[in-house]
Amino acid sequence: MKKMKYILTILVFFGFAIISLKAQNMADLYAKVDLTTVIVEVIATETAGNGDMNEKVSTGSLGSGVLVNKNGKIITAAHVVNNAEAIRIVFKDGQKLPAKIVALSRGADVALLQCDGVIHHPIVARMGNSDNVRIGDKVMVIGSPMGLDHSLSVGYISRRDRDGNSHNGLRRMEFFQMDAAINTGNSGGTMFNMKGELIGIVSFILTWSGGFEGIGFAATINIVKKLLFEKPNVWLGVDVYYLQGHLAFALNVPQEGGILIENITKDSPAYFMGLHGGYIKAEIDKNPVIHGVDIILSVDGKKFSIPKKMFTNPWIT
Repeated sequence: MKKMKYILTILVFFGFAIISLKAQNMADLYAKVDLTTVIVEVIATETAGNGDMNEKVSTGSLGSGVLVNKNGKIITAAHVVNNAEAIRIVFKDGQKLPAKIVALSRGADVALLQCDGVIHHPIVARMGNSDNVRIGDKVMVIGSPMGLDHSLSVGYISRRDRDGNSHNGLRRMEFFQMDAAINTGNSGGTMFNMKGELIGIVSFILTWSGGFEGIGFAATINIVKKLLFEKPNVWLGVDVYYLQGHLAFALNVPQEGGILIENITKDSPAYFMGLHGGYIKAEIDKNPVIHGVDIILSVDGKKFSIPKKMFTNPWIT
């Protein structure tokens, strides 16, 4: 009996030791990879939406990002910076540098920024291979939920969502579903595996309440590399709404579909093309929309044919 108690005591001791070791390993891993995570501060200007095209309002927002190059390349979420007139990166050591967009994919919700200036202490994230990630793998997410910078959450990969279509062999979208807690401010944040490798960029959540409900998504790093580095998508600085069917008819579109220009970022490529954003706020199919000016019907003589199933984000973080 005494021998049995002695064995149980040893087992309990080793159990607590293993738990403590795992917790310490997680803390050490966080301390290491968190140095690569940055805060992305954005200033944007948009229409007041009251019918006056000249009345604008300035807004500030906050997201997250990750340093992937010692020369100042930052990856973040596209919706964080797409409308930005000014972007500032805040590093872990407190250094602040302005940045500009060099590539962006709205569909995959990822963007590549370039810092303007020399980074004092660049700590670069090590990219992994997201194709090797399995359902059930443990991951850690770092971001700035509700403005609480460099916050850690831990969870598991729940699912892999792929776009069913590809163009020239290039898949346009691929997301990891996870149960790690993410909220407003986590967008553009980092998803690491337990080796400390960057495997995803936090994008959005599915929610009914407006808060986190256990279903979050991150763009896979392999897709990020293809869309931002191998075949970079050009940033235009435009927000659009796809019109089809009765919506196109309601706005007098003389064909089955078109692209409504909602907002144009000042000094963006779209701005210099002469495109104009809307100035009247409305609601279409329970979605907020800004209309009043340009609707694109075709490009290079090719009319738009809008797919019946568009990938939309019910809630963006």
